[in-house]
Amino acid sequence: MLKIGIGLFLIGVLSFSVTAQELTGEDIIQRVNQVINPQAMYAKAKMTITTSSGSLRTFLYESWSKNKGEKNLVRYLEPVRVKDQATLMLNHADDIWMFFPRTQRVRKLASHAKKQKMQGSDFSYEDMGSGDAFIEDFSARRLNDQTWEGFDCFQLELKRIPESDISYSRLVIWIIKDRFVPVVIEYYSENDPDRILKRLVQSDIREVDGIPTAFRMDMHNQNDGSQTGLELLEVRYNLILPDSMFTERVLKR
Repeated sequence: MLKIGIGLFLIGVLSFSVTAQELTGEDIIQRVNQVINPQAMYAKAKMTITTSSGSLRTFLYESWSKNKGEKNLVRYLEPVRVKDQATLMLNHADDIWMFFPRTQRVRKLASHAKKQKMQGSDFSYEDMGSGDAFIEDFSARRLNDQTWEGFDCFQLELKRIPESDISYSRLVIWIIKDRFVPVVIEYYSENDPDRILKRLVQSDIREVDGIPTAFRMDMHNQNDGSQTGLELLEVRYNLILPDSMFTERVLKR
């Protein structure tokens, strides 16, 4: 019985190995896109920004997403100065509205705002809400396989397609082979494909509702030495979220 079990296991490993070798860059990034863009998601997260001078700023927020990241709502809980401030991102962050509780006003941001820093962090609105960008804004090429922190990884280069207005000329991504989860993403300058702007490292990967999820994300700015850490405190996927939740009116709840 044990020998049969080992035999079946080896067949499975060999089958995956053959399949993995045959996968193209486009095959791999399609699988990655399915993992990182679930149909719906709720998260409670802590964001810690370490500035270039070493000072710390911390935010606590809740977020909801729908339609595989096409709709996103973020509402801040802490600190007091931003409590109840909310951001609505639609059409993969092409359309952004912000609610300011002190004035009770909703303001629509300019179209280029998606490239701006979110709360002064090293994550842009585009990074947080771009949804299908990996497959819609880039073409994928498989590089040599790599190892990262003991994980056997695919390595891909994503090059921006000519008609895209995405902020990066290319990305280089390390992806855990048996889970299709990115563990490292390098972002390169929009105007200089040889200049790296920042590097995202994902860790503490756990299964939640059958989806491998990174509970820790650290974005390192390569230009000024700042960095931003995101820690997931709670996350759920099996949700039914109404479209009415992602409207300007709800921003003022």
